[in-house]
Amino acid sequence: MDDHKINSVEIPEKMADASRRLATSIARWTGDENQADAKVPGLRFSRWTTPTEPTSYTLESSICLIAQGSKRVLLGEDAYVYDATRFLITSVDLPVVANIIEASTEKPYLGLVLEIDLKEISQLTVDSGLPVSRSGQAQKGMAVGRLSLPLLETFQRLIDLLDEEENIKILAPLIKREIFFRLLTSDQGPRLQQIAASGSHSHQISRAITWLKNNYTRPLSVNELAASAGMSRSAFHSHFKVMTSMTPLQFQKRLRLNEARRLMLTENLDAMTATFEVGYESASQFSREYSRLFGAPPLRDINRLRDTAST
Repeated sequence: MDDHKINSVEIPEKMADASRRLATSIARWTGDENQADAKVPGLRFSRWTTPTEPTSYTLESSICLIAQGSKRVLLGEDAYVYDATRFLITSVDLPVVANIIEASTEKPYLGLVLEIDLKEISQLTVDSGLPVSRSGQAQKGMAVGRLSLPLLETFQRLIDLLDEEENIKILAPLIKREIFFRLLTSDQGPRLQQIAASGSHSHQISRAITWLKNNYTRPLSVNELAASAGMSRSAFHSHFKVMTSMTPLQFQKRLRLNEARRLMLTENLDAMTATFEVGYESASQFSREYSRLFGAPPLRDINRLRDTAST
């Protein structure tokens, strides 16, 4: 009984210690930057000293951890909030709206993102002998899971490799493999397994998502997309909505508007040029849908973003 009480106290304390160490490491490698790519492929760090405005972007298949602070991610109408006790997992690339909701100068938001290798997930599933369901309803493409001490410690070892640059090429893939295995054996494992399993509905929808990402400027035929996924239109629509919280048309629209915003903000394209660049044929429709998503017409939104970045 006493041993159980000791362990129940020790685990949260060890988790808190591990989070603090992870926060120190992320702060070290970000320095004064808001975002920084690590020398470990697929690993990125974030540091913010204030809460942020909602920002639209495509979140790739990844696991996101927070060592300090908290964040909200919107996928369609669904909201996901996570912090130092939970991780966010995305099994397919998804257009999201996200903002940091807890950060300060004294306690900045400190987080990381690690891209998920679905081929490695598939191989691990085979190597470990884990059972895989290849049918049934598609899994949601995003979820929040409970962070464990072993997963935290494995991420810390991955970051520690940054001090051994000569060993990253050999050791990083091994530590990533352990991270992916721990994800597979967590409560979010079935989500990853279904995506990686050829023939599953989740895998079929993920292929359609890849096509949409690569062809978002083209006219969308849901019938053709459903046929390429080997589903009826109604089944495809249903599984797609479950996985992405959006219809295929809403998904394409989000991809187009996110890219238009990027083009105007980072490549200085005017709104009219961006409209046609991302596949819209009507400038008025583009402006209307842009305002609905971002809360302001293109020019006003871009000026606001630039003013925010300069302050």
